[in-house]
Amino acid sequence: MDTSTSVKENSGEKHEADETNNKSEDESEGSTTSQGSDWHYMPDTVLLNIFQYLTPRELTIAGEVCKSWYRVSHDEFLWKDLFYQTYKIDPDIGIKPGKTSWLGEFKRLTYHIPLIETELLTEHCHQVLHVSFSHNGKMFATCSKDGYVFVWESKYPCSIKYLHDMKTFNWKYTQFSQFNSSDTLLLVCGALFGSFLGISGEIAVFKLSPNFELQCRIVNKPNDTFGAWYSEHYLLSGNLYWLAHLVNTSLLWLNKASQESSSEHVPIMTQLFRFYNRNASSVRAIMVANCLTPEQNEHEEQPSTSNANGENGTSTSDDVSSPCSDNSLVLVHYASSSFLYTTLEGGFMKWKKLGDGFEYATPIQYNQEYREVEKEKSSKQEDDEDSDENSECNQSEPKEPPKVVESDDELSNAGEKYLIFTTGSKTYAPHQVGFKRIKNVKFPKRVDPGPSLRDRFKQKREERDQEREEVNWLDYDSVADQFDKVDHLIDLHGHIIGMALSPDHRYLYVNTRPWPQGCVITNPLQPPPIAQEIDIHVIDLVTLKQVGTMLRAHKAYTPNNECFYIFLDVCDDYVASGAEDKHGYIWDRHYGICLAKFPHAGVVNSVAFNPRDPEFLITTSDDHTVKVWRSRASIRSLNFEEDSFPRGMEVRHRRKFRQTGTNIDPLKTIKFPI
Repeated sequence: MDTSTSVKENSGEKHEADETNNKSEDESEGSTTSQGSDWHYMPDTVLLNIFQYLTPRELTIAGEVCKSWYRVSHDEFLWKDLFYQTYKIDPDIGIKPGKTSWLGEFKRLTYHIPLIETELLTEHCHQVLHVSFSHNGKMFATCSKDGYVFVWESKYPCSIKYLHDMKTFNWKYTQFSQFNSSDTLLLVCGALFGSFLGISGEIAVFKLSPNFELQCRIVNKPNDTFGAWYSEHYLLSGNLYWLAHLVNTSLLWLNKASQESSSEHVPIMTQLFRFYNRNASSVRAIMVANCLTPEQNEHEEQPSTSNANGENGTSTSDDVSSPCSDNSLVLVHYASSSFLYTTLEGGFMKWKKLGDGFEYATPIQYNQEYREVEKEKSSKQEDDEDSDENSECNQSEPKEPPKVVESDDELSNAGEKYLIFTTGSKTYAPHQVGFKRIKNVKFPKRVDPGPSLRDRFKQKREERDQEREEVNWLDYDSVADQFDKVDHLIDLHGHIIGMALSPDHRYLYVNTRPWPQGCVITNPLQPPPIAQEIDIHVIDLVTLKQVGTMLRAHKAYTPNNECFYIFLDVCDDYVASGAEDKHGYIWDRHYGICLAKFPHAGVVNSVAFNPRDPEFLITTSDDHTVKVWRSRASIRSLNFEEDSFPRGMEVRHRRKFRQTGTNIDPLKTIKFPI
């Protein structure tokens, strides 16, 4: 009895203890539920106040907790503040015209910029100097000091489609290429072996399909004239003739791409312009842009400045020279050892230390005119899209295929264009951008045979004797009627080392290495010392005025007598450029901010965007390589893991790079839905 009674008492105590524990657990669950309901019903204003202290990554994670937090985490004011803080954007700059979401802009600059190195192409065995894309984005061409030109297919993985060894034509190297508008022909230019002072070059035109057949070869002097397509089957080339000491003339020729003819009386080239050059300068780096405005009134000519090349048209050195025109200190920058220097007129002095390499990733500063044009362009595009949709809805019959334009009508239908080139008046180093409107171009259909060979020799001797006695080529006024006048000159007060057109041909982006402010050139064969950093200038081709400047954009080290071309490229959303600091750079066009750097083992000579895909970028370098960069979104579309590829250096992660000292992004990506 005693034993059974004790067992019952123990079991009763145990039962009471279990009930007590269950009751306490229920109370705990009730309190937890009550707390959860408090978070659930927390006002959006309180959540917004808390979320504003989160990083983009933390905010994205918080949005996965529940529907309410997800909704608040997508608040546009939150992402606007994060956008400005993360990318250090000027608060006066609004959202990009045509865009409505700050979160969408954050995603664009996170997932849709070229950043991941998907391919490393090593087929070239020497420095790779240039890269250019076809207009349809399916091919790109590379030129190198190994003498080859390669044409690649751009689909992943990139592979060589055509190639040619230009050393078989006595070429020293290839340095520039350009596809025609239909991507059926490729212009390639390069330097020749044994040329005087290394300035003679040649242009070759290849027909891409089916077997990369050579169509013609054209003299091109100096070789850095490069050449350019004028229309579908016509291209421009240059030549140079010396007239007197430090005085020469640049001839620009219009050439047929296919120079086969049935008769010697059928012309294959005709002279387009003849320019007068002083101080051993010449016309270089020619390009052709569409004229977006009718010709300006002749009676509104601006007065010429008193520079040495006033004969070449109106020079507007005050438009695009250094922003400080007074005698105050002006910052000019020196890239070596992370230092900059300030300058007084005539020299460099007062060294100041900068921070890490990212200090050179400065933004592009646009003026108000550029911002207004940007808004007008966006509203016009929206109107055009609406009209296109309406026309498609109302259109019942299929469109007729485009008519094939005969070669005789090609030039007349080409419209007015701008010839853009670099030149100089104070020294042989190109420091001015020249503009000449091309209009009413007519290609002769037949060559006049003229006098006999004997009569021509006699006439030539008489002309030479007369020139020796009477013509003074040093006096421009006395020979001005024999030359074409440049319409407009813009002096950039520095050595021009690269130019690129925006896709709509509205803006010209120019790489320059500035001279000291107020320097005086006494010897044209000894140009001033140049800064070891590169500035970018933006010129509006409608007003021919500067609308943007980026000082201390990226770096260069070569002296002024060894300065070479650093090619840049522009698409609708971004600007990219090479540099001598072994990196390529990319900026956002609207916000002006530097987004990323692309590492190489040598100088980055050239960059190019795929015109059909701004998330696809090519960089070429002195390290003999061609690198293909794609966006994170593109990597996902290819079903690849981005962590398995090297990546560029995002400027927004500069602190992490400073700590690790590496070129690989150590941060995990923010997992947005793209």
